[in-house]
Amino acid sequence: MIPMPRNDTTRNNSQWFLFLLTLIAVAFLIVPASALDLSPDTLPSSPPVISQGDSVFVHGIATGHPQQGLTVWLIGNNYAKVTTISVNQDNSFEFELKTAETRTLASGQYFVLIQHPMMNGEFDITYNAGTGEVVRRQTGRDMAIFRITGAGSLQGSDAASALVRAVDSQNIDDTFTTVSFFIQPPNAFIDPIGDHAVGDRFTIGGFTNLAVDDDLLVEIYSASFRPTTKVQSGEFSGATGIVNVQPGTGRYNRWLFPVDASAWRPDEYIVTVSAVLQDVKGSETFTVTEKKTPVPTVPPISEKTTIPPPAIVPTVPAPAPTTQKAPHTVPAIFAGLVCTFLLFRPSRDKL
Repeated sequence: MIPMPRNDTTRNNSQWFLFLLTLIAVAFLIVPASALDLSPDTLPSSPPVISQGDSVFVHGIATGHPQQGLTVWLIGNNYAKVTTISVNQDNSFEFELKTAETRTLASGQYFVLIQHPMMNGEFDITYNAGTGEVVRRQTGRDMAIFRITGAGSLQGSDAASALVRAVDSQNIDDTFTTVSFFIQPPNAFIDPIGDHAVGDRFTIGGFTNLAVDDDLLVEIYSASFRPTTKVQSGEFSGATGIVNVQPGTGRYNRWLFPVDASAWRPDEYIVTVSAVLQDVKGSETFTVTEKKTPVPTVPPISEKTTIPPPAIVPTVPAPAPTTQKAPHTVPAIFAGLVCTFLLFRPSRDKL
């Protein structure tokens, strides 16, 4: 059997197909995790809330491109972390608090202070990990200002306020920017739903402290739905689906799930929302009633009062007055006849 030569077009198509598959595989590998994204330049009106197990990103621009990078102070109740991050060639910076770290953090408010060394290129406020003290560097001998870890340390907002005052001192040329956020156990809540009828289309929603683009599983099922035998009807009435968490307008994010109850049966329904990756679950109930029967609309009857036209009374003409003749006596009638005869009697002279 003589092998047929392979077409160049087929080879090129195969190469492109393999290339596209590689791109898709790489894309799945580098998809960023859901996270709280904070920038000191565009701070929210109130500190956002993030769930344990979600990442936190803080990014911005550091002018002057400091060679030593920036110092990041993360302070909470019974927690303090101080680290140094580098500045990119375009003067941008990014600090990430990873999922594994937030999962172990206690609930509460956390403060992030990003410190810039400014003109002298040195950090004038530093942290001594051995003693847990915040130190002010000065000629001859460094001076401890307060403690943020260990015995007698300041906690939470007190430690953050003391650090801000230290870096903001007139004798220190360092500058800084701050952001803050809350960490809580993951949760998801459902807004009150209210009753609906078969055939309605509506949206069920709620709020959560999960990060934007986290996945939520929404399940709606009839309260009477349960496992049945082969001879029983176990028809499912409800809906299920996965929705993404969307940005909220306040401290919490939002989620929405569209519902079409056209094929549902009247019953009480249970709604549950749960996180795909975190241990969180919320529930709510509502009722679906019989399909609404449209009521024909009757045009409203006008209440205006109509005044009937005046009745027309026919007018009968009055009879003309008659003159009563005097009664004729028999002699008078006889005399008249005689006179008429004499007047019209022919004359004898003409005979």
